Amino acid sequence: MKQLIALIKQKKELSSIDDAFVQKELDLYFTKHPKMKDLPFNPKSKNIKLLVKDIRSILRRVYGSFRDTIDPTKRIALLETFLKEQNNENMNALLETHSSTKERIAIYQTLYTKIFNITKPTTILDLGCGINPLSSFYFPQKVKYHTYDLSEHEISLLNTFFNKVTFVKGNAHILDLFDTNKIAQLPKADVAFLFKVTDVLDRNKGHKKTEEILTAIPAKYVILSFATKTLSGKKMTAPRRKWVEWLCRRLEYEYSILEFENELFYVIEK
Repeated sequence: MKQLIALIKQKKELSSIDDAFVQKELDLYFTKHPKMKDLPFNPKSKNIKLLVKDIRSILRRVYGSFRDTIDPTKRIALLETFLKEQNNENMNALLETHSSTKERIAIYQTLYTKIFNITKPTTILDLGCGINPLSSFYFPQKVKYHTYDLSEHEISLLNTFFNKVTFVKGNAHILDLFDTNKIAQLPKADVAFLFKVTDVLDRNKGHKKTEEILTAIPAKYVILSFATKTLSGKKMTAPRRKWVEWLCRRLEYEYSILEFENELFYVIEK
C-alpha cells in the first residue's frame, strides 16, 4: 500500500498531502470497487493506472484544487526573509503565494479587527488553514492559535513561523477534517475559522458534513467564508449562502455577516 500511495503522490500538486488521508480515500474507493483492492502492484498495469487516475481525481477535487502550485523552496525563502525583518512588505510577499490569502491582503486588518471585536478571542482554531495562519501578523492582539491542515509542507512551514515569532503563540498539526471525532477533541477555543472549505467538506452532496463539523467544533464562534465571485472573476448575483442561514435557524445559532469585495464571512455564535 505504501508503494501505491507514493505512486499517487508523484504528482506535484498532491505531493505534500498526508499519507493517512490518501489511505482513507483508498479505503473508501475499495469499498465501492472491492476487486481493485487485491490487485498486484504493477505501476504499468492497466488496472493500477486506472486506480491511480481515479484516486488522483478525487484528491484534486477535495484537496488539490484549493492549493496553488508553488515551489516550496520559494515560500521557505520568503519566510526566511520575513523572519529577518518582520514587516508588512515581506509578510504580504508571503501571503501573495496563495490565491486566497493574496485576495485577503487588502482586508486582513479590517477583517480581524471586526472578528476580534465580536468574538473577543484568547484562543483560535483554524481548520483547513493552508497558509492563512501567517496572517496572524495582522491580529490586533496576541492569542493562542491552533492551526490544522493536510499539507505536510504547509504544516512544517507554519511551525517554523510560529517558533520564530512572538506576536502569536501558535502551533500547526496535520488533521483530516472529515474525522469529526478528532475535531470534537481539539482544544476548546473562543472562535474557529473555516475559510472557504465547506465545498471541500460537502463534496456537492448537500451540507450534512459541514453541519456535523460545525456542531462538533469546540468553539463558541465558528466563521465560515465563501467567495463572492465566480471562478471567471464575475461578481455573484446572490453571494449569500441561504443554506447557512437556514442551518443556523434550525440549530438555533445566531449569526452576523461580514461582506467584502471578494469574500463573505458568516460569524456564527453557537
